[in-house]
Amino acid sequence: MDPFFLENNEFFQNLFDSIPSPIFIVDDDVRILYLNSAATETFGFIKEGVYRKRGGDALGCIHSTEDPRGCGHAGFCKDCVVRSSVQDAIRGDKIIRKKTKMEFLKKGKIIDAHILVTTSPLKHGGKTFSILIMEDISELLQLRSLLPICANCKRIHDDKNYWETVETYIESHIDVQFSHSICPECSKILYPEIHEEGN
Repeated sequence: MDPFFLENNEFFQNLFDSIPSPIFIVDDDVRILYLNSAATETFGFIKEGVYRKRGGDALGCIHSTEDPRGCGHAGFCKDCVVRSSVQDAIRGDKIIRKKTKMEFLKKGKIIDAHILVTTSPLKHGGKTFSILIMEDISELLQLRSLLPICANCKRIHDDKNYWETVETYIESHIDVQFSHSICPECSKILYPEIHEEGN
């Protein structure tokens, strides 16, 4: 672990670790110099095991195995959104936000994930590094995609071949809960006597 990143300042180390998004501090070759607790939990890292590794090697990007030199050397790497965002943030001294689809190799299985990549320059000790935030937005994008819904009962056909209510489907895909109410038009249909009394 590089001691100049937060190690000597307990307040900032605790602040960095309390942020719930996976955050890395990386150099211009996307080598991990520091990461917060959310990054270790999200990606299953042991902090000491990933220091100085390039992001793709540490994360299990499928392209990092296409060249014996690892992350940054495969043909795909020249178009890698993470790598280009980090380099653009460092060179241009500006914040970059981009969406990308990544493929990770986890326990012998390829996992697709839609990632929101945010990079921002970080100057320290006369050098410029990048803060790299990687948020999995797969579930949010899944909700935007086309959903098969019954034209009659409005249940949603999920990817496990079950028919769920709209409420159940949304509650299981994003962190929301429904409260129920009745719109004025439905109230007139369901409770006509209340509306007749009001006239």
